[in-house]
Amino acid sequence: MPEQLAALLPNILIIVAFIAVFYFMIIRPQSKQRKAREKMLNELKVGDRVKSIGGIYGRISALKDNIVTVEVGHDRVKIVFDKSAISAVEGGDPEAEEDLNA
Repeated sequence: MPEQLAALLPNILIIVAFIAVFYFMIIRPQSKQRKAREKMLNELKVGDRVKSIGGIYGRISALKDNIVTVEVGHDRVKIVFDKSAISAVEGGDPEAEEDLNA
């Protein structure tokens, strides 16, 4: 019996090593990205410049629960988004920034 266990030990170690590599290369980075995104969405406030997942740049004019109202363009058109549709805060396309400031 101990001889059979000794024969299986290298195979078991390979499987454990594979699982550890899988965890540190795939699962852990995804978890960090998810937490960073949740933090970014929770810290949104009125006046922040944002970019939607569709590429629309604007400034937050109102926040209510999971609803975000964003002003875009020269006419300050208001668009209502779900909070999860915000992909980034501040920065982005310089032309879009000029439109916001006009």
